[in-house]
Amino acid sequence: MPTEPLPICSRLPLRFALAPLLDALGRIEPGAWQSHFNTGYYEGDWSGVALITPEDAPLPLAPGQGAPVRSGRWQREPAWNALLEVFHTSVSSARLLRLGPGSRIHEHCDPDLGVPGSDLRVHVPLLSPPGVEFLVDDLQVPMRPGECWFIDLSRPHRVDNPGPGERIHLVLDCRPNPWLLDAIARGLPDTPVLQPGRAGQAFAHFRRLVAQDLSLARQLQSLVVTRDFLREAVALGAERGLRFSEAEVRSAMRRGRQAWSEQWKA
Repeated sequence: MPTEPLPICSRLPLRFALAPLLDALGRIEPGAWQSHFNTGYYEGDWSGVALITPEDAPLPLAPGQGAPVRSGRWQREPAWNALLEVFHTSVSSARLLRLGPGSRIHEHCDPDLGVPGSDLRVHVPLLSPPGVEFLVDDLQVPMRPGECWFIDLSRPHRVDNPGPGERIHLVLDCRPNPWLLDAIARGLPDTPVLQPGRAGQAFAHFRRLVAQDLSLARQLQSLVVTRDFLREAVALGAERGLRFSEAEVRSAMRRGRQAWSEQWKA
């Protein structure tokens, strides 16, 4: 379980009263936020508060296989408990995850979520400025506060918060029982069609320019060091009013390598 391939994401048929959740969030003391342990995965402020943690987790924000232990912060807040009652499955962990303004999470995969029988990750956005981009397979997942989303984070994903304001989600790792799988299936028709993010659209425009401009293509082809290529592509795009980052270029390179490999598997 599950036996069918999982979708990229699904907006589950669950909605939550936002005000009580924000009140509970406001009572989290500033010193409770801990920097995420995957320090190489992000720049800026990516931090969290563990509310439910597996008993064998090596760190408060880290995964584990043991029985879930509810923190005092969870037990003191009726809003968290009321939300949990909606989930008719076992919740292995619950974390508040904050991405500060001007911060980003680099593209990565969570391979522990992609093995048979692994937990399924659900996001409940609490605070999310309009400029936040949560990209999975280079497509923007348009999550709004008070909604509930399943996201397959075994796929490549990254998050950018240009600000102003912080992005905070309640993130739940849940056992994939029939109730949750049914909720994912029922949510699919209500899930918006995913579109590339702003930077992705800008980079797609830049690629079209490169295909049409031989001198521009030669300028990039002359660069054999990956780091130099990434920087030059971003700079050339900016000169033409196209704002994208090295992340978009790296992702396109990854997809190109993957497509080249896949052609030999047929």
